[in-house]
Amino acid sequence: MSRANAACLDRDLSDLPEGMRWREWMLRAEAAIFASREPVSRETLAGLVGDACRLDALLADINEELKGRPYEIVFVAGGWQFRTRPRHAETLRTLAGAKDAGPPSFTKLEMLALSAIAYQQPVTRAELSRLAGHDISRDILGRLKSLGVIAPGPRAPQPGAPIAWVTTARFLEVFALGSLRDLPELDMLGAAGAEGREIDDEIEGALDDALGLFERPGAPDDDALTEREWDA
Repeated sequence: MSRANAACLDRDLSDLPEGMRWREWMLRAEAAIFASREPVSRETLAGLVGDACRLDALLADINEELKGRPYEIVFVAGGWQFRTRPRHAETLRTLAGAKDAGPPSFTKLEMLALSAIAYQQPVTRAELSRLAGHDISRDILGRLKSLGVIAPGPRAPQPGAPIAWVTTARFLEVFALGSLRDLPELDMLGAAGAEGREIDDEIEGALDDALGLFERPGAPDDDALTEREWDA
């Protein structure tokens, strides 16, 4: 919101009774979040309501009214955003023209790579391959990058200065995380990285549970298959 527009807006609504004022603040916040393609920050919402407004309580009241709806307001990537409830993702994918509805799906190797980047970032492709126990190819990283969930980070201080990969705000949106601090505790992965050993079945299972990752439908659970064989 520009400073000129902010100056024109009556944020306090002091001429309204308390109940009507709260209702109007709820409608403003809901409209702002509904109209935005990106998560709306606390600072932006605070610019629409009076200083006396308790934003967390306001958003809780909005979500209370949305309980019977297939969508809700969630805190992701540093702001609030309307999201369809996860249980409706499969339904939306069946609609013509809505193939990309809901979170993207990933192959098993993509899951491993994304999980390792999330917890170990910044991390190079060679380090990812060592952790995963598979070659994490440029194709895998390319697909994750095309989905917007990872991006090149700083170059690692190693011979050849390879690119180290990091997760993005889109990653937070996909997994409904407010920030990386909301990643579930997973001491096992940190220990594996520090000890230079691979991600074993126990860690892999914990990662799946922690992030609720989705496998691409039809991708076989066969470690012997390569990424290209899965996609064939």
